[in-house]
Amino acid sequence: MKKKLIPFLFVFTFINMFGQTPDASKPTKANTSNKALPPSEMVTNKAVSSLTKVPLDKESMLIYDYDGTLFSFDLDAEKINWTVKPSDATTEMCANKVTLLDGVVYIPFVNGEIFAVDNQSGDIFWKARLGNTTDQIILKDQTPVIHNGKLYITAQNQNQSSNLYALDVKNGSLVWNYKFDTAANDISPLFFDNKIFTQSGSTMYSFDANTGTVLNQKSFDTVMSGKPVTDGESIFVANEKEVLFALSPDKLDILWQFKLDENQYNVKERIFCKDKKVYFAAQGSEVSSVYALDSKTGIKLWKTDIKGDNIEYIQQEGENLWSYTRNAKMFELDLSNGEIAFELKLTTLPVSNIEFPDNDNLLYYYCDAGLIEFDLTEKDENVYYMRTSLKDNIYSAYLKIIR
Repeated sequence: MKKKLIPFLFVFTFINMFGQTPDASKPTKANTSNKALPPSEMVTNKAVSSLTKVPLDKESMLIYDYDGTLFSFDLDAEKINWTVKPSDATTEMCANKVTLLDGVVYIPFVNGEIFAVDNQSGDIFWKARLGNTTDQIILKDQTPVIHNGKLYITAQNQNQSSNLYALDVKNGSLVWNYKFDTAANDISPLFFDNKIFTQSGSTMYSFDANTGTVLNQKSFDTVMSGKPVTDGESIFVANEKEVLFALSPDKLDILWQFKLDENQYNVKERIFCKDKKVYFAAQGSEVSSVYALDSKTGIKLWKTDIKGDNIEYIQQEGENLWSYTRNAKMFELDLSNGEIAFELKLTTLPVSNIEFPDNDNLLYYYCDAGLIEFDLTEKDENVYYMRTSLKDNIYSAYLKIIR
């Protein structure tokens, strides 16, 4: 009996340490029809016109305002070209980002609606709704991920479960759906190597991007709340506490793990890869930091500390990293060594990403007053578009120069 038990225990331990095949008690195949879904999770769609490629309106910027409306703003004429709103009049919150592909803007609204819109005219190609108006699904912190004719997005249900959806980009109809038992932490999925990677609670999943079949899953000791990213070889994701993991894309084996400094946590979406390096920012009770790691080994290359303030946002621009903090400090880091190249306390607090026009001396961000054009030479903040009214409880906004 002992001779048979020891090999079994070894295999069990190996699987738990280095990855898990899908649990036999859980479904491994996705739903491919609304018939298998309850009304609160079904996909309804309406095609208004045939989806076609559209030339880009290169004079304009897309602004997803914090009141939940999206509009095209002509940067030269300083006027609004068109506006799109969700169907529900009470939906007054921007909680997502948009994707622009072949001149079509794909817009997820917090109420579960997704529109495909002409970037020039604002005309709607199709509308889709995840769930219904009674048992509303919530789309939050999502960026539509589009590959091979499919749009991938994660939705939260009011009953604290969640769904991963794949929609047909031609008309918004359901291609496949997978339901998780727990919330998916409001994180956009990652497409890589014809697979979809996402998390639900403390479990990471990989799916066949075409069929939705579960390929692998791996359980961790704590909730995985970081955005998954890739350097083209491995997958990187952080938990809600202090550890960043490097995973193999084939089996989700742990390749290495990196522990943040004491009292630091909460990487969330503040992470990206460039040139076989992983860059991320962690918040902390006294010090927040930006880290650079070698993506192959997990060895720390440099770390830059920001004392007495929490980093809210980071993004790559060329060979530099741009960021702003909770207390409206904006700074620029050199990606090669982490040295601060630019630092300034703003008079306005950004609530969006940062957009860089072709003019190297300017950048744009959104604040509670509207669109700010920042002159890097003069260190001057100009209100380029002023909102006519303000609202409380601002969550976020999003900008995208059309190009």
